[in-house]
Amino acid sequence: MKLVIFDVDGTLVDSQGLIVASMCQAFAEEGLQAPAREAILGIVGLSLDVAVFKLVPECALAQRVRLVDGYKAAYMQLRASQGAAQSSPFYPGAYEALTRLRARDDVLLGVATGKSRRGLDKLIAGHGLEGYFVTTQVADDHPSKPHPTMIETAMLETGVAAAETVMIGDTSFDMDMAAAAGVTGLGARWGYHDVTRLSAASQLIEDFGALDGALEQVWELQS
Repeated sequence: MKLVIFDVDGTLVDSQGLIVASMCQAFAEEGLQAPAREAILGIVGLSLDVAVFKLVPECALAQRVRLVDGYKAAYMQLRASQGAAQSSPFYPGAYEALTRLRARDDVLLGVATGKSRRGLDKLIAGHGLEGYFVTTQVADDHPSKPHPTMIETAMLETGVAAAETVMIGDTSFDMDMAAAAGVTGLGARWGYHDVTRLSAASQLIEDFGALDGALEQVWELQS
């Protein structure tokens, strides 16, 4: 069996509008100037407490905790008002690629995301992806990316070896996590990190139309 693990935000779905708006609202409630859009998108993928620390390391712990809570509340409110499909739409070809891979009897699908369990469950339900992923690793249960435990746990749960496992993501955190876990990392050029930050990727892919061929190339080289 082969295991394909996907990051979510910036890889499967484009949730940047929701993320930026939620972070700006959290900062406004604390009377702080929000970071630049580029800075906010640069921390997508990290666990939320780590992300906020990177944005405002000078803030006291209590204020960073309030920023985290404020972000969560704003995110849930905005998502509820817009719906998951509108606030976090699929990238072109993402759903079709997932469906093609799910139909294969030699491939298992997984997720490794900085989202919470509740956030991932809402997204999966909102996009009709119930049953697509046999393993889902979230920030609630692991150290922040790029620590490798999300991938390591996914491999343990599925019984798939590192040589047959591929991580697909758009950030340096995803590619560094893949390298730390000893698996192949495919970097998504369409996401939130500039491609110059994806140096740990084994290969960069332009779009979901190129995914199947890239996977076959990886597995052919491993065989």
